[in-house]
Amino acid sequence: MTEQLSTDVLICGAGAAGLTLAIDLARRGVSFRLVEKMNEPFRGSRGKGIQPRTQEIFKDLGILDRIVAAGGDYPKERLYRGDGSYVDSRITEHVDPTPSEPFQQPLMVPQFLTEAVLRERLAEFGYSPEYGTELIGLEQEGDGVTASLQRRGVTEHLRARWLVGADGGRSFVRHALQVGFPGKTLGVRAIVADVTLTGLSRDAWHRFGDGDMSRQIFLCPLAGTDMFQIQGPIPMEGDIDLSAAGLGQLVAERTGRDDIHIHDVSWASAYTMNARLADQYRVGQVLLIGDAAHIHPPTGGQGLNTSVQDAYNLGWKIAAVIDGAPEVLLHSYEEERRPIAAEMLGLATRLLHAQHRDGIRRGREVKQLDIAYSGSSLTLEVPARTGELFAGDRAPDALLLGASGQPRYLFDLLQGPHWTLIGYQVAHRDSVPPRKGLHIHTMGTRGDVIDEHGHFREAYDVEEGSWVLIRPDGYIGAIVEEASTELLEDYLTRAGLPATSAKH
Repeated sequence: MTEQLSTDVLICGAGAAGLTLAIDLARRGVSFRLVEKMNEPFRGSRGKGIQPRTQEIFKDLGILDRIVAAGGDYPKERLYRGDGSYVDSRITEHVDPTPSEPFQQPLMVPQFLTEAVLRERLAEFGYSPEYGTELIGLEQEGDGVTASLQRRGVTEHLRARWLVGADGGRSFVRHALQVGFPGKTLGVRAIVADVTLTGLSRDAWHRFGDGDMSRQIFLCPLAGTDMFQIQGPIPMEGDIDLSAAGLGQLVAERTGRDDIHIHDVSWASAYTMNARLADQYRVGQVLLIGDAAHIHPPTGGQGLNTSVQDAYNLGWKIAAVIDGAPEVLLHSYEEERRPIAAEMLGLATRLLHAQHRDGIRRGREVKQLDIAYSGSSLTLEVPARTGELFAGDRAPDALLLGASGQPRYLFDLLQGPHWTLIGYQVAHRDSVPPRKGLHIHTMGTRGDVIDEHGHFREAYDVEEGSWVLIRPDGYIGAIVEEASTELLEDYLTRAGLPATSAKH
C-alpha cells in the first residue's frame, strides 16, 4: 500500500467529458488528477458531430480553430434506389450566421480527433491523462472521498475532496454509488466501424437500403481522415464478423455492388442502442457527468455534445465551492443538467425512428442553441420579463465597438473562467463594486464598449439602466434594473463572488 495522497478533484475517465472538465479546472487553478483505465486513448469515431453550442464552448476553451482544422463540414446525403440511381439532399438546412448566433452548422470531427485536440489543450496547462489507471474502490467520509486506484498491479489510495465519474455507460462510479440507470433498450443493434475503402466518392454520405432494416447501411467519409465510417443495423443475436473481409461481405450484400473494397479496419464495434438516464447526478462528494449519467442512441449527434456541456456546467461550480462559495451552488448541477439530458434522450430517440423512415434530417433542435436553465435556482429577473430572452437562457453574441474604435465581439469579452456583468446605458458604473472573478463592462456614455449596430439591444431586449450578468458557462444568470442592484449584490455573494475588501 502506498502513501495516501490528496487532490481537490479526481476525474475518472479521459473521454470528451473528462477532458473538458480537466481543462476547465486547470484554467481555474484547481488541483486534480485525471485517470483512465484504458491503456491508450480511444481511437474510434463514435461521436463525430460537434454542434453549434459546443462550438461556442470550444471557442471559450481556446480550441475552436483547432477543432475546425481537424474536421470539416457534413457532406450531402446520397440515397441509392434499387435500380442503382440516386438522389442527393442536405442533411442539415443551411442557415447563415447571425450576430447573435455566429455558429450555425454542425462540424464533423471524428471523436478520436476531438479528444486529441482536448488533450493537446490540457497539456498546455501542464496536465495529461494517467492511462492504465483504474478506479477499483471508493469510500466517502466527511468532506471527501478516498479512492483506490490500481496501476500495473500497484494500489494507491487517494484522498480527494470531489470525485467525478466520467467513466462511460458502464460506469464503475455509478455502480459503486448504487445509482439507478433506468431507461430502455431501443430494439436496435448496430455496427459502427472506421475503415479505409475504395469504390465510393468522398463527396457524399452514402445510404443504401432505404426503409429496410435488414438491408440498410450508411457509409460516411470521415472528415479529417482518409477513412469512411460504416454504420448499419444488425440482428439482435449472433456474432458479427468485424474484420475487413467480414465487413466487405456485409457491404456487398447490402449495396448490391462488388466494386466497394474494404482494405483496412481501424476500429469497429457492435452495440445495442439504449436510452438511459441516471436517477441522480450527485451522491455526497461524488458526481456523474457524460455517458456515466446518460446514454443516447447516436442519431442527431447529441451524446458527446451533451457530455461536454455537463462538464462545462460543473467545472466552474466545483471551482467556486473550492474557492469558498456556498456548497449549495453544486445543487444546481443536477437541477440544470438532468432535465436537459432527458430532453436530448427523447430527441435522439425520435430522430432514430424518423431516420428509419425519412433518412438523415436534422434541424435546429439538434444545435443545442435553445437549451435553457429557465427554472434554475441560479436565475434572477427584476422586474419579471416578457419577450423572448430570459435569465437562464444562452447568452447571445453581439458585434460591438470598443471605446478605442476596434470591433469587439461579446463572446471575446466572455472568453475565460470569469463572470461578466454588462451595464446597458447605466447611470453609474460603480453601482456594482468590482470583485475577484467578475469582469464589468458598460455600454453608453463613457462606456468601454459601444453597441454601434444595436446588436446587443436587439439580442438581449434590454431597457436603459439594465444590468446583465453572464455566468462563466455562457448562460444569463440575472437581468436586473439599476434600482435593484442590491439584489444583484446578494446573487453574486451566493454565487461565490462577494465584494472585494479593501487592502491596506
